Amino acid sequence: MRILFFANTDWYLYNFRLSLFKALRDSGHDVLLISPPGPYGKKLQELGFDWIPAPMDRRSLNPLKELALVWWLIRLMRSRSVTVVHGFTIKCALYAAISARLTRVPARVSAVTGMGYVYTSRDGKAKLLQPLVSMLMKLALGGKNSRLILQNQDDFDFFEKNHLVDADQIRLIRGSGVDCSAYAPKSHHHADNAELKNFTVLLAARMLWDKGIKEYVAAARILLAEGRDIQFMLAGDPDLGNPASVPEECLRRWDHEKIIRWIGHSDNMPSLLRDVDIFVLPSYREGLPKGLIEAGACGLPLVTTDAPGCREVVTNGVEGLIVPVESVGLLAEAIARLHDDVPMRKQCGIAARAKVLKEFDERIVISRTMAVYEELLKDRML
Repeated sequence: MRILFFANTDWYLYNFRLSLFKALRDSGHDVLLISPPGPYGKKLQELGFDWIPAPMDRRSLNPLKELALVWWLIRLMRSRSVTVVHGFTIKCALYAAISARLTRVPARVSAVTGMGYVYTSRDGKAKLLQPLVSMLMKLALGGKNSRLILQNQDDFDFFEKNHLVDADQIRLIRGSGVDCSAYAPKSHHHADNAELKNFTVLLAARMLWDKGIKEYVAAARILLAEGRDIQFMLAGDPDLGNPASVPEECLRRWDHEKIIRWIGHSDNMPSLLRDVDIFVLPSYREGLPKGLIEAGACGLPLVTTDAPGCREVVTNGVEGLIVPVESVGLLAEAIARLHDDVPMRKQCGIAARAKVLKEFDERIVISRTMAVYEELLKDRML
């Protein structure tokens, strides 16, 4: 197979799908990677992958620019005689599927990882775009040579209820997986000592408002005002290609006020997570959040919201605690409860690691993804 992957950032390809690319290459397939230019493109090339920068502006709504991108994709697919096209996130999935349809690529796979800005944002522009995006999805993502990969049951129900894609063409593959062997559970030298010093809470994600950053900072203010000795950390950079990006001056101001410590992007999550006691993600909606899975793999108790994607990872009271979306008071209470209750923290951490090993190891995700390609190409492979 020659498989073309298209994502809206080179970071996404590198951070979420590298193991899939390596597994495909090891099985003798050709892998072609496309994204807008960025620093991770070079890293992918250094690993021996064929990565090409795409002429794509993520925030553009200019029809001419968008058509030019589709035409560029069509020419590329023709020149490379691609067998499978796999697009990630709504915009790339749509454009990849449309271009693949027009070039008669044998197999089209679209991975919609979370419902994206158009469906999660409450602003007017997003609401205006919804009917258009829904119409494009109906046109582009269906058809007998295509499969839609979704990461959680809520998204599955959404697509089915709105008749966007036939249910028999949807495959549920939960997340992009993590390499569990790289994430060792933290040693419990900390956890046995109820009088914790350096108690650390972490939120690691792209710095977007819809990850619940505002609520996290507000909860931190409440708990620090109570005199609790907790360090609140934020890891991740603003994402300027996303309209919901948190301005850098906000992050710097909070850091300066000593409410949180903002450390920016981390290239070494296993080592960062080893020094943390609780992982928090108060997101409004996710596909399947990799941060929660990585933290769970390290045996950390988790605090998250009752939101699509998040509730797939955490059952309230088992792997951690679940609070309603946008509820600052209850978020602060959940963090306080885990801060105070050492046995509960330990129990949740053990359960979180067990669940990740059983359901979210990347080997499961990779084999299920490859099975989708084989299902679409089975007639050609005989």
